[in-house]
Amino acid sequence: MLIEVVKSKIHRVRVTQADLNYIGSITIDEALMDAANIIEGEKVQIVNINNGERFETYVIKGDPHTGTICLNGPAARRVAVNDPIIIIGYGYMEFEEAKKFKPSLVFPNEQTNLIV
Repeated sequence: MLIEVVKSKIHRVRVTQADLNYIGSITIDEALMDAANIIEGEKVQIVNINNGERFETYVIKGDPHTGTICLNGPAARRVAVNDPIIIIGYGYMEFEEAKKFKPSLVFPNEQTNLIV
């Protein structure tokens, strides 16, 4: 049996931009993506700590070490610049494997979005 589990989490980063006129997605600093084991094109869940919104989108790679977190397209309406969010990636695995699996958890600096 396959179950869905948390595989990656970037905890409490601040939205740096919101671009309503972009096609859609979230742009994430490449260094944060690497640290959290998230790849370009991966589906992620976004949780907005300020307003409780939860939604899914896909990832676009941003410039590394810039702290960029930009919600694009319709997702831009669900956040405000400076909102703290959590970005969660999930994966499917066998039940027994999931018991031993350890997700990649990243806790960047909340002011700069950079890894400390």
